[in-house]
Amino acid sequence: MHELLEGLDDDEKGNLQATLQPDWMAPMLATLTERRFTDRDWIFEQKFDGERCLAFRREGRVRLLSRNRTRLNDTYPELAAACESVETGDFIADGEIVALDHGVSSFSMLQNRMQITDRERARQSGIPVFYYLFDLMYLDGYDITSVGLRYRKNILEHLFSYEDPLRFSRHRDEQGESCFEEACKRGWEGVIAKRALSRYVSRRSPDWMKFTCINRQEFVIGGFTDPAGGRTGFGALLIGYYDERNLVFAGKVGTGFDDRVLSALAVRLSSLKTARSPFTDRKKPLKGEHWVKPELVCEVAFTEWTNSGMLRHPRFLGLRDDKAAEEVGKGRGH
Repeated sequence: MHELLEGLDDDEKGNLQATLQPDWMAPMLATLTERRFTDRDWIFEQKFDGERCLAFRREGRVRLLSRNRTRLNDTYPELAAACESVETGDFIADGEIVALDHGVSSFSMLQNRMQITDRERARQSGIPVFYYLFDLMYLDGYDITSVGLRYRKNILEHLFSYEDPLRFSRHRDEQGESCFEEACKRGWEGVIAKRALSRYVSRRSPDWMKFTCINRQEFVIGGFTDPAGGRTGFGALLIGYYDERNLVFAGKVGTGFDDRVLSALAVRLSSLKTARSPFTDRKKPLKGEHWVKPELVCEVAFTEWTNSGMLRHPRFLGLRDDKAAEEVGKGRGH
């Protein structure tokens, strides 16, 4: 048994389960809430604006997997190498891959790495990335998901000597409201509140709550409009979300694109064009609108929902290749 597991108290040792390392473990997901609170039984962490990643190390080899099991080793080879070089045994860890813009995680900046699947191109991209680790679920022959979060984080903190690009995601005890205020002032996406002694479960849970500084979530792209003026590619995206099996129209997003994104995304949209509307509540296209198969997911920031169910002031942040379109519902963030 690893010495860090030996150091657990007897009650937490009783929560260890000796088992073979699984090939996959779905990530635990947070529940969105509008309630901000301070509670000594909770801890509060920064909510990163990046790509969720689980690291599976077995016999010295590492697999980096996204939340939909996409292998990320070729996109982030320096992170895989860093996880392989740490002086420890087998583990499964959870974290977020981020690119930093003046010290703040930027999903828009990360986009330029997320689309690369060639190791050499990734290394030469000029976009440094960091892997912030915030949970540990398996260590040297033991499933530790039933060990309390505070103990798991303590083990994780002392398991590695953190050197870039690996970083430990630190937390604050109890003071959730002040932590949230500080996060918003710093330009962070928000805060994740976590019940301090919660177990790790592979589903969305009320034991993890997210406080967001701005409204943002994933949407499914169901169409686009023709470009106007001197714009290239397309004018705006037609987006929606799933309500059970129905794709519901949520409006258009026409800002947040640069010329490179417009051109690259236009090519992908053209290959998905279809004559049939994917939206259950919008069957006929208006002039200049085109339907596409609902396969692409994008992340959008917006100020609020209107009374008619449309987005107000939406802004495109980037594509999300780490989430299936069928998983995208109203009010569910990443």
